[in-house]
Amino acid sequence: MSIDSPISEVNMERDDLVSFLHEYLLADQGTDYCPNGLQVEGVPTIGKIVTGVSACQELFQRARQGQADAVLVHHGIFWEGTPRVLTGFQRRRVAELIEGGLNLIAYHLPLDRHPEVGNNAIAARRLGLSRLRPFGEHSGLSIGFKGEFEAAIPISELLDRCRSTFQQEPLGFFEGAENVATIGIISGAAEGSFHDAIADELDAFITGEASEWVMNVARETNTHFIAAGHYATERLGIMALGDHLAQKFGIEVRFEDIPNPV
Repeated sequence: MSIDSPISEVNMERDDLVSFLHEYLLADQGTDYCPNGLQVEGVPTIGKIVTGVSACQELFQRARQGQADAVLVHHGIFWEGTPRVLTGFQRRRVAELIEGGLNLIAYHLPLDRHPEVGNNAIAARRLGLSRLRPFGEHSGLSIGFKGEFEAAIPISELLDRCRSTFQQEPLGFFEGAENVATIGIISGAAEGSFHDAIADELDAFITGEASEWVMNVARETNTHFIAAGHYATERLGIMALGDHLAQKFGIEVRFEDIPNPV
């Protein structure tokens, strides 16, 4: 599925775009598991951007077919602990970019924690939470948000809101009270922050993935745990960032959805 911004003929210099994104997302703050910003250099002038959650060969092929100049993603192709050689699938990915003159730009934790276009802030607002406060830390910076409903709602209603917000059936361990009021949210693979939600005495914690240990901890602490999908919880931010670029600069942006059930 592709989602387009209004077609325009506006061009931007690549370096100007990356500088804006770096400043807007406060990308120089904190540490991350990957390089944020330009990961693969392409053409110097950008007239069309394809956005997506995760870098992959299919996304790059779609970008080339659509004659894009840049691919902007949440998950790039270079990570700590991965091989530092361009062979196999990694060579094919980079070859697709270079042969198409595509720039690859990626922002990971800066896009999770952003208060306007971040995955967690958007999710919190769409779920109907108010009094949002920073929640969950990485390297001294909060990544997620916590908030509350003006009036407690049944856990079944929270699940319905998750389905609507993330467009995916969530996996959950529903071990808390029937009605919930306080929620913590950190997108992606943040199940470790379930302990932060418990320490804050929140009624429920929402993230993308679940590990084996989560079920017993949920039961023993009477705290709801919802895994709404890593990909699904991180679709929101990159779409919002693309919309922001289109509105601010008038540049053409198209979101390419390559759903992942995880």
